[in-house]
Amino acid sequence: MTQEHQTLALLLFSAFVAVTLGITTWVSRNRRGSAEEFYAGGRLFSPMENGFAIAGDYMSAASFLGVTGLIALFGYDGLLYVVGFLVAWLVVLFLVAELVRNCGRFTLADVVASRMRERPVRIAAGTSSVTVSVLYLVAQMVGAGSLVALLLGGTSDAARSWTVIGVGALMVVYVSLGGMRATTWIQIVKAVLLLGGTVVLTVLVLVRFHGDVDRLLITAAERSGHGAAFLAPGLKYGGDWTARFDFISLGLALVLGTAGLPHILSRFYTVPTARAARRSVVWAVGLIGGFYLMTIVLGFGAAAILGPEAVRGSNAAGNTAVPLLALDLGGGAGSTGGTVLFAIVAAVAFATILAVVAGITLASSAAVAHDLYASLRRRGGRPRSEVAVARIAAVGVGAVAIGLGLLARDLNVAFLVGLAFAVAASANLPVLLYSLFWPGFTTRGAVWAVYGGLIPAVVLVVLSPVVSGSPDSLFPGIDLQYFPLQNPGVVSIPLGFLAGWLGTVTSAEVPDEAKHAETEVRSLTGAGAA
Repeated sequence: MTQEHQTLALLLFSAFVAVTLGITTWVSRNRRGSAEEFYAGGRLFSPMENGFAIAGDYMSAASFLGVTGLIALFGYDGLLYVVGFLVAWLVVLFLVAELVRNCGRFTLADVVASRMRERPVRIAAGTSSVTVSVLYLVAQMVGAGSLVALLLGGTSDAARSWTVIGVGALMVVYVSLGGMRATTWIQIVKAVLLLGGTVVLTVLVLVRFHGDVDRLLITAAERSGHGAAFLAPGLKYGGDWTARFDFISLGLALVLGTAGLPHILSRFYTVPTARAARRSVVWAVGLIGGFYLMTIVLGFGAAAILGPEAVRGSNAAGNTAVPLLALDLGGGAGSTGGTVLFAIVAAVAFATILAVVAGITLASSAAVAHDLYASLRRRGGRPRSEVAVARIAAVGVGAVAIGLGLLARDLNVAFLVGLAFAVAASANLPVLLYSLFWPGFTTRGAVWAVYGGLIPAVVLVVLSPVVSGSPDSLFPGIDLQYFPLQNPGVVSIPLGFLAGWLGTVTSAEVPDEAKHAETEVRSLTGAGAA
């Protein structure tokens, strides 16, 4: 990589960091310091602003880097991620957004605890939220490391490590100083930059093939080395029955996981009404849908223009396909156009990572302070402010994510996000849906639903090829591989729902019909909502 690439990309990245730190500083001077301000930005954002922020939260490094790389390497099978990520928003729009906004205040646990015994429910939901958030953060850290490796020639492990640490430090600053208001504006700026950069690259790919999408696909298939199989299902997930079950597991995780992601659920509290929450999701669906359609073009464009071998040569998991494509579209290595376009795309990708980690860190620190700390602190002890605890929690969550990010740096970021979605769908979605729609749901059922999905999901990941037993594992020298699938969703998601049902039917607790009726009226009408 030439010195011009490095210098220009780092300058653009520094400019984004300076702007976002300026936003954070401005917000920190004008905040009131209340929990509502820190967790929900004072509920002052419009549906359009919140829609852009949701899109910014969702269009992560996994989408921009990982999905495009998977399409470039595996063709049709890479599209499964696009379909799953996009279809998931129908679940959010029709089942979750408005009801969650009406029933909660800041976190997932607020929704469940409104009709249950608070302490056990908050501890369970808070634990699950932190686990999902850390897994999601690891994917962003891996994306940051891949980009820096490309910028610096792909040889410096130390540079990758320091970049992951730097990204972690910045996200702690964003969250600690600015809270939700600063995080939201950072998300909006990032969404505009990402959509703009993606549009430019998509137009350039289509221009290269004179607008002929058929020619683009045929060329991608020819250069892939797989021929027509590149455009048909089965290249990654059709080899045997294990691969097919992995596909089913991944699909379930992606479609059902979004509705259980803590940092997505927290965005519904930043608008003043439930109607505004629903309109936010409509805005987000439009923006995200357009973005994912463009990632399809970019993925096949990388396969057709660069070839899978060049993509793998830079990063085995395909995480650097988009920056390499930008370099070629701009005129190639050494050209001014290539240097500029590569630098812009690398800077936008960095911006994407920084913005997403800020949102996830805020959601996880809110779960620690609002749910875990409030439930576990000793009675009679000197209470700390929830906001102060959330700031401390942001440091702790950031440290854990940095450590895991350094371990997982050679895995595909979209794949890592698939694991986070599986845990969210296994632990958070069952308790959320049961709480909203089952009148007989009890506290034991809620706790069992969370742990009955969370524990199997995490254990199965530890016993899967992701962690050990294969050359691409986190620990290739160890063999603890007893579960053949890479994504646990097909087993852990049904277990979460089953555990919630079993806990409820075996519980001696009599469901509070009055509380359920109150929750139902509140969820549907917004009466009494915060």
